[in-house]
Amino acid sequence: MDRIILHCDCNCFYASCELLSHPDLRQLPVAVCGDPTERHGIILAKNEPAKRCGVKTAETIWKAKQKCPGLILLPPHHRLYAEYSKKINAVYGEYTDLVEPFGIDESWLDVTNSLHLFGGDARALADTLRGRIKREFGLTISVGVSFNKVFAKLGSDYKKPDGTTVFSRENFKQRVWSLPANTLLYVGKRASDRLNRLGVRTIGELAACDPAFIHSILGKNGDLLLRYARGEDDEPVRSFYAEREVKSVGNSMTFAHNLLGADECRMGITALCDNVGRRLRKRGMVCQTVQLGIRDPEFHNRSRQITLERPTNSTRALIDLSMQLLLGHWPMDKPVRLLSVTAANLLPENQSCEQLSLFDAAEDIQKRDRQHKLDQTVDALRQKFGDKSVVFAHSVKKKDKMDKE
Repeated sequence: MDRIILHCDCNCFYASCELLSHPDLRQLPVAVCGDPTERHGIILAKNEPAKRCGVKTAETIWKAKQKCPGLILLPPHHRLYAEYSKKINAVYGEYTDLVEPFGIDESWLDVTNSLHLFGGDARALADTLRGRIKREFGLTISVGVSFNKVFAKLGSDYKKPDGTTVFSRENFKQRVWSLPANTLLYVGKRASDRLNRLGVRTIGELAACDPAFIHSILGKNGDLLLRYARGEDDEPVRSFYAEREVKSVGNSMTFAHNLLGADECRMGITALCDNVGRRLRKRGMVCQTVQLGIRDPEFHNRSRQITLERPTNSTRALIDLSMQLLLGHWPMDKPVRLLSVTAANLLPENQSCEQLSLFDAAEDIQKRDRQHKLDQTVDALRQKFGDKSVVFAHSVKKKDKMDKE
């Protein structure tokens, strides 16, 4: 028997939450954005009128204003969004315990074993959910219904806002296969460009490709996308109460002014690695990969990573590795607008085996032990006296240092 999967997507979520407090703006173009004075000046979300003007998520405010001079800008309130997300998922949980959030505003529901309790009609249940969310919270959702997670998500994107779409075993070849390939989950820009160059422009054309050919072009990701296109996704919807596997720990920062040179970049990297290292240790995890992300003032992005021989959660090690990536892949005379540090390929600290080499100097081993104890001491002090009770020297601005001398 086929599964019955719903994917519920809150429409224009951030903007819709903000407009609950500004009902007079509903028919006007509105966008939620970061603070331009703090250089977080990109569009985080927009409502339908702004979307019709061509405003896009993640573009700069000035570009959005060029398209839509009358665009109204509102600041974000992330705690508000988290509260509504929690309440909405609680409603979903009344129909099944298999509720898997996908970001803050989307969730999959597996109602295979509970649908009979609510009338047995999946489309009717989707409409019931849309009605409840609108009535109880003043927000709208779009719902996709299908026999797997990928097609259910595709369905929620198909009819926006406030629509229900069913992709069944009987109709998906007619309705899904005609859609552009880049509408399929995890077909990013790079994969889409490669497929386009090969003349593969629709999901149906992707489904018809030879598996060996797609693997040669896209590797393991191609194998996955081919299964998705053919309707063969069998990934389960995880219980809302299941413990979520943490795959990475990261932090990013957009700076009030462009960073220039190794010293200024080290200051930013130190602050980021301090945060990431502390969170790794709090979770009892170590990382096997460190990734550095860099963005310049023109919004060009570069990302580099390094795989570690020895897993770590040491703040000092994260700083040194991130600086190594920066100095090896970024000209120091080129300004930096944003930096991000991500610790990935995580392992439980008590399960990571450190293989000591005969060539490891006793001094190096002692140094790592001292650093580990230092990190633990700093964590304990901050736990007792607050986060600002201990700071790294490199995270203090030079001007601040001079003022204190």
